[in-house]
Amino acid sequence: MSLTMYSSSIPYFIRALNNLSAILKKGSDHADTHEIDPTILATARLFPDMFPLSRQVQIACDVSKGAASRISGIEAPSFEDTESSFDELQERIKKTIEFLESV
Repeated sequence: MSLTMYSSSIPYFIRALNNLSAILKKGSDHADTHEIDPTILATARLFPDMFPLSRQVQIACDVSKGAASRISGIEAPSFEDTESSFDELQERIKKTIEFLESV
């Protein structure tokens, strides 16, 4: 059995993005339960010099699709970095996973 770059990366990117999606769902549910504006959580930072959560999700998606693009030779889709809500971030993750599954 040979080890390929695909089998060493793409399934793990997909799993990581699914895990990230589940974490965002928990954050969204927490915001709903405690009547917190979800945008506040989606744009929050754990420390002042960190990127906000929304930017970190964007980076996770960009790294995953960029690596898949380089491995496969297929051009990665370009997404604007405008997401600021949990629903928008979930949609970005979904589109990234769809691209990864198409590689």
